[in-house]
Amino acid sequence: MGIAIEDLAVSYGGTRVIDGLALAIEPGSFFTLLGPSGCGKTTLLRTIAGFVPAERGHLRFGGAEVTHLPPHRRDIGMVFQDYALFPDKTVFENVAYGLRARRHPDAAVKAKVGAALERVGLGHLGARHPAALSGGQRQRVALARALVIQPQVLLMDEPLSNLDAKLRIQVRETIVELQREAKITTVFVTHDREEALAMSDRIGVMNKGRLEQVGSPSQIYREPATGYVADFVGGANLVEVETVTRQAGEIGPIALDGIAITARAPAALTPGRAILVARPEDIIIAEGHAQDALPATVAHRQYLGGKTSYKVTLAGGRVLAVDLQSGAHDRFEPGASVGLVFDPTKTLVLAS
Repeated sequence: MGIAIEDLAVSYGGTRVIDGLALAIEPGSFFTLLGPSGCGKTTLLRTIAGFVPAERGHLRFGGAEVTHLPPHRRDIGMVFQDYALFPDKTVFENVAYGLRARRHPDAAVKAKVGAALERVGLGHLGARHPAALSGGQRQRVALARALVIQPQVLLMDEPLSNLDAKLRIQVRETIVELQREAKITTVFVTHDREEALAMSDRIGVMNKGRLEQVGSPSQIYREPATGYVADFVGGANLVEVETVTRQAGEIGPIALDGIAITARAPAALTPGRAILVARPEDIIIAEGHAQDALPATVAHRQYLGGKTSYKVTLAGGRVLAVDLQSGAHDRFEPGASVGLVFDPTKTLVLAS
């Protein structure tokens, strides 16, 4: 069951939050809305769910118009950030709630709830109440409750944000495994780019109520359409430069502090201001002032286990981040004069 959104407009209190948004989500896919707080991703999710009315546009599930249907008629499953479990009901009854509301026979409820709890690894906890569960267990109950009704569409609003780092990885693996097994079209909201990259078939990066870019995880990371996407998804170094006319895909030199940096233009460029995009892991630090390397000074060094993160200062005062695998590269001390070498196949130049 795919989702099609056309010319969607949504307002809050007279303020237009989303305007003219269009999006197509493939049936059975895991689609993530990624962006910072206030970018409109949760508003879009709640509009898909029917909790927020659309001011204009069309919303279709599998070709059927649902724009003005109430939430209970959209055949959706919803997983919230705060779990939204009934504290006075057992785990079993929390999961059974949607089935009982749909008047399923008791025998079917027992069988389906039991199977759902087994799928999330909680088959032995059906008699407990939510207060007796850990955060990860509560989120698994919420996931089982959403899936047990076998919805056409599964919607998830930052469901991992209240979990610690290790538990987040465990629960996200469970979510992906169950979604792949059930083949339910899923829309997942997060501000965490690692979650988005690890879990998604496709990602929509949102900025001020609009989709800045939609693509696969590798496209979003390696082929960012804008400086905003490059910076938000991976913290790229962004440097203003001047460029000449470039054809899409063309590789050529860009002048930076008098040194020619080789970069690729994903899209055609006209002469003028542009943005050089270089991810920290795509820059190498060389000792001293190596030929054709960009002169810099090490300002800060931070050991992070598998990598060492550096801040280096260019002659003009600009600061770049560089990540090197820990080991031989730990020798660069703060204050050292070094040269920066950019990977020509991964360094990009984008329209400003």
